[in-house]
Amino acid sequence: MKITNEISSLIKAQIRDFEAKLEADDVGTVISVGDGIAIIYGLEKAMLGELLVFPGDVYGMAMNLDNGDVGAVLLGADNEIKEGDTVKRTGRVVEVPVGDGLLGRVVNALGLPLDEKGPIEYQKTRPIERIAPGVMTRKSVDTPLETGIKAIDAMIPIGRGQRELIIGDRQTGKTAIALDAIINQKGKDVKCIYCAIGQKNSSVASLVDKLRNLGCLDYVTVVSSSASEAAPNQYIAPFAAMAMAEEWMEQGQDVLVVFDDLSKHAVAYRTLSLLLKRAPGREAYPGDIFYLHSRLLERACRLSKDFGGGSITALPIVETQAGDISAYIPTNIISITDGQIFLITDYFAAGQRPAVDSGFSVSRVGSSAQTKAMKQVASSLKIELASYREMLSFAQFGSDLDAATKKILTHGAILMETLKQKQYAPYPMWKQVVELYAVKQGYLDALPVNKVAEYLSAMDVYIESNYKDFLKELNQKKAFTPELEATLNQAIQAYSKSRE
Repeated sequence: MKITNEISSLIKAQIRDFEAKLEADDVGTVISVGDGIAIIYGLEKAMLGELLVFPGDVYGMAMNLDNGDVGAVLLGADNEIKEGDTVKRTGRVVEVPVGDGLLGRVVNALGLPLDEKGPIEYQKTRPIERIAPGVMTRKSVDTPLETGIKAIDAMIPIGRGQRELIIGDRQTGKTAIALDAIINQKGKDVKCIYCAIGQKNSSVASLVDKLRNLGCLDYVTVVSSSASEAAPNQYIAPFAAMAMAEEWMEQGQDVLVVFDDLSKHAVAYRTLSLLLKRAPGREAYPGDIFYLHSRLLERACRLSKDFGGGSITALPIVETQAGDISAYIPTNIISITDGQIFLITDYFAAGQRPAVDSGFSVSRVGSSAQTKAMKQVASSLKIELASYREMLSFAQFGSDLDAATKKILTHGAILMETLKQKQYAPYPMWKQVVELYAVKQGYLDALPVNKVAEYLSAMDVYIESNYKDFLKELNQKKAFTPELEATLNQAIQAYSKSRE
């Protein structure tokens, strides 16, 4: 009888311990809270990135899984949370709504509406973190994603599924390039996501108004985590945007995602890491900042036809200090991406818009992401500009220049003027090709530089009005045949004669 009582009490004790352990696995207690960070005792089975529920329906995300406690970032205000509060697991990682219901909407980092148009309509959610598609599921980049910007489409082409970094100092037109690329996708069956990280609310509102006025908002989703929001929201915003894009990619659609900008994302991550007492690494950034951005940008790719054939093209933006692209964050992201568009303050100040440096800028996909017509007119463009810049610096020291040098300088100045372009006015492919052809063949070399823009603008109107069949055939073939080239020469000569 005594043995039976001992066994009974032992079983009861084990049941009590099991229930206590179950409680510790799914429920925790706040030990400390502040600066958007909560340290929680318990939650022994919490997953990395799991969504946690705090009192007052405030959500958090588990980021540090230490022995005995869990470090979580709060995705809402921490005013109501205090020591001793109970925290519950949800069993789910952080997810965002996905699907066509997000088009035309402005949402926060959790996919909740910010535009006062009512709740988001969706049937599905996706985790914000996910392993990038493997090599065998991908296809090489061979289809252009035209930005409508002559300097980029001609010299630094971007293909669908590529990751092209836009880099430069503040106020050099980085966002303007990304915005023009979004505007140029109108009618091309490409969905766009603009992810604003640490921007002013007024800047995001202005951008949304511009897209609405241009009739582009119906194929764009804006994910905004403004400078006034806590660092955790800024941290998860680009991952949320990428999750939304992946849903469309897996349905076989093409998506363009702009991250504006990853410098602020790195600062937000650094803030979180130091508050979570992670060890700081090089230049006071955590050593895993490279992993942070690589696991985000590696998700942009083009899938093979067996996996739907969709694509995500990523345009991350990074801000440099005094043009230093050798700093920690810029070099990190340059090594992750497939090329960079480098913008220079001096060009911008001198009125060269977009202020693209053709020397430092590169596309590692190259002419694979160009139409044949563009290859035919732009193949020598970079070399011509390099020769012009070299001669320009040489000419500063000599007053007596030979005819060959003068010719290079004249042609280079005309070329630079041709590459100037107004914001919010992307060019269709035929217009870029026709203008670059006219410059390449030397039709403008006799003009004063200040007359180049007016000449080209009037030439485009003349050709569009009088050579409709030529344009139709050029848009279909996307290449110059000898007949098309002869027709274009005839058109430019006829236009030049009409100006006399």
